[in-house]
Amino acid sequence: MTGNVTVLRPKDSIRQDSAPVVAIYRDLGTAQAEQVVTRALGELALTMSGLAAQVRAHDLNDLSRQLRRLQRMAGQLGMISLGAVAGDVRLCLEQGDVTAFSAVWARLIRVAERSLAPDRSLLDQML
Repeated sequence: MTGNVTVLRPKDSIRQDSAPVVAIYRDLGTAQAEQVVTRALGELALTMSGLAAQVRAHDLNDLSRQLRRLQRMAGQLGMISLGAVAGDVRLCLEQGDVTAFSAVWARLIRVAERSLAPDRSLLDQML
């Protein structure tokens, strides 16, 4: 029996809330806010990179805490989808569901790539 193979191309919608970034700009002014937001986006990208390295190395120690940190950072920048999916990955990890973890981890990678893509500036989208 031969079956057809269907290739799935998931398309996750990216939800963002401009209010946190707008508040940073309102409170700090343009020059200082740009520095703060740029630094925060860099830290978020580094955190995501560190998480990816841990998962590739099958090093799950401290992963839950790092996912919580990613959630918090995403929330501070209004990156709703990124924070929510990071929470879902953490839940799968804490429940010990390896299959769900793998699937939701793949989703987190897709959402992070779309959220942090250099050609899709967070500031351009939100302001």
